[in-house]
Amino acid sequence: MQALGQGFFIGFHLGDDAGRFFHEHSTALLEQLAKVCDNTKRIGLGEKTWLGIGFAPSTLYGVLPELIRHLRSGEPLELELGLSEMTTLQTLKAGRIDIGFGRIRIDDPAIIQTVLTEDRLVAALPAGHPLLAGPISLRQLAKEPFVLYPGNPRPSYADHVIALFESYGVSIQVAQWTNELQTAIGLVGAGIGVTLVPASVQLLHRDDIGFTPLLEDNATSPIILSRRVGDVTPGLNHCLKMIDELLPR
Repeated sequence: MQALGQGFFIGFHLGDDAGRFFHEHSTALLEQLAKVCDNTKRIGLGEKTWLGIGFAPSTLYGVLPELIRHLRSGEPLELELGLSEMTTLQTLKAGRIDIGFGRIRIDDPAIIQTVLTEDRLVAALPAGHPLLAGPISLRQLAKEPFVLYPGNPRPSYADHVIALFESYGVSIQVAQWTNELQTAIGLVGAGIGVTLVPASVQLLHRDDIGFTPLLEDNATSPIILSRRVGDVTPGLNHCLKMIDELLPR
């Protein structure tokens, strides 16, 4: 029986399954801790720059993956990236992230927002659904049970979708709420309902779902960059310059 901190004990014999499990996982944790300590030291000495990036999952089908690849290249600035799925106003203002990629407009004097692009929205439907013969209207789609995401936190992309339908005088009947885009797609494939996704999500190739365009020209969703007013850190400036270079002219 070996003590691991006050009040916590684990018992194992060298060579047994418990011992191997403990050894493998504790070794991995110690290696990760050593890496964190090394990066912290380098950031403190100015040899490396920390940049926290928050993102809504649906933005991973746009410019964000390419941006992350460029930022990780180490040229001309070596960055330590902290990636956080889902970004909120509170995490940005508290400094836990430096830049956020989302789809919701924020009215806050402490935050600067820039619309990077407007994604066309398309309907995702179960394979074989008659509306896949499209294009279709939002009024047609509103008659179908809906899988809506994310349920939390709010406001979110879900509120954007609800408002889009309401602008045409119709409302949707939500059959299922979920927090993840991938889960929503899976539920559509299972026949639970339909959903709206950015057109870039069509890069997913699945046999159980299909996509069809919408007739309405304003059926779009923005990708919005959010950052704090007055933030001029080297990491953020480098990131903004890289975004400017990557966006189509």
